[in-house]
Amino acid sequence: MEQIKRPFTQRCLTKIETWGNALPHPTMLFIYLCVAVLLLSYLGDYFALAATHPVSGKSVQVVNLLNAAGLAQILSKMVSNFTQFAPVGPVLVVMLGLGIAERSGLIQTALKLLVLRAPAKLLTFIVVLAGVLSSIAVDSGYVVMIPLAGLIFLAAGRHPLAGTAACFAGVSGGFSANLLIGPVDAILGGISTEAAHLLDPNYEVTAAANYYFIIASTFLIAGLGTWVTERYISPLLGDYKGAETNDLNTVLLPAERKGLWAANLAGLLIVIFVLSGLVPEHGFLRHPDTGGIIKSPFMSGLIALIAITAAIMGAIYGWVSGHFKSHVDIIESMEKTMALMATYLVLMFFAAQFVNYFSWTHLGLIVAIKGAELLKISGLSSIPLMLGFIVLSSIANLFIGSASAKWAIIAPVFIPMFMLLGIAPEVVQAAYRVGDSSSNIITPLMPYFALVFAFMKRYDEKAGVGTIMTLMLPYSVVFLVGWGLLLSLWLALGIPLGPGGSLFISIP
Repeated sequence: MEQIKRPFTQRCLTKIETWGNALPHPTMLFIYLCVAVLLLSYLGDYFALAATHPVSGKSVQVVNLLNAAGLAQILSKMVSNFTQFAPVGPVLVVMLGLGIAERSGLIQTALKLLVLRAPAKLLTFIVVLAGVLSSIAVDSGYVVMIPLAGLIFLAAGRHPLAGTAACFAGVSGGFSANLLIGPVDAILGGISTEAAHLLDPNYEVTAAANYYFIIASTFLIAGLGTWVTERYISPLLGDYKGAETNDLNTVLLPAERKGLWAANLAGLLIVIFVLSGLVPEHGFLRHPDTGGIIKSPFMSGLIALIAITAAIMGAIYGWVSGHFKSHVDIIESMEKTMALMATYLVLMFFAAQFVNYFSWTHLGLIVAIKGAELLKISGLSSIPLMLGFIVLSSIANLFIGSASAKWAIIAPVFIPMFMLLGIAPEVVQAAYRVGDSSSNIITPLMPYFALVFAFMKRYDEKAGVGTIMTLMLPYSVVFLVGWGLLLSLWLALGIPLGPGGSLFISIP
């Protein structure tokens, strides 16, 4: 590696890490924000802050929550704020199913098979692609795929750090891309819906809102990640001269093969069942009145279908492969998964209070109106506005590691602001996903950063934080540029980001 660049890189990383460590825990951050909103509501009411609604022409004034009526509302709505918060229910439901699939070993075995069967010329592409696809199981990519990629590259006679970096780029840099709809889509869509309600109470951002875009992004990230690995990372690392030897089991056990066949058969039967309800003109999964698919039982029940499919395939795989001995194992897999969601639930409780306070006080709407007025004066079109928002999201990610926490803070301001400019929430959400994912791999505040660091130390004892930065920065820059160009092209061509989604809207 180029040792001359490391001191400067190390200094930059140290500053970022210091700034990031100075921030409170994400949950405490929302508690502070709740207090700040309450205080701002009092000051805004005292100074009579207001804005003119661009559609209705009515004056929008700050509502003070630090009075008897406000405190009564806070206390009476505290429970419903949380239970009705859009990102909570869908995520818990889908994680029940994915928890079974993950703890049965189905997801890990499928990813392992995908990578092990990759042709030599496509090895890097398949490793990055498998990393991207692993985000459907949230943390499986970090825990399973990244160390596996290092071993696979070592077995292929290549530098294991190149495999580790390539997979890390796919897992974390491509976290917002996938071929399937998963928990990330449900979380972001729920938060976006809540933010859109500040302006339009009937607007809904579904989990499939960015589906077409994330499919295209999956192959873009896999391609860009492959190019960076072959063009920069592998030549930078050279030949591996370390002491590690390959101990990868390259053969699937008979029980694992049987489990995969049984699970795939179950998945095929579920697909046939779903198609039988979608293909006929008046299928039972279509809208009962219009016969359409957009606002149909299929779309409204998509999260439930994903959870049920994952649960059935995972249970069958676990039973046939021997990972599950009885129904108790299946239940325990769901319980253990829910236990891991405790941090998320605590965070979402306070995020829900913050979002609702922001809505009740009208602060979010006033900021959105004033911000939209400034952006209108700037004369910028939708594409440069979204590119600027991508950069903003990318920078914010360096200081707040949680994607959902950041979006819960950013969305209530920027979604209404851009809605007033005619840009749909689906577009704003897609831009956020691009910026957030692209810088995931270069921030020490990313929860799994230390884990990846430990994986790299296995192959290079001298590796430091600067080593990861040196390896991952090219991926981050290329992803940011390439992904931003893809979104720009998408907007220029007017292609919907997902089923039933819009790029541009007019507020009634």
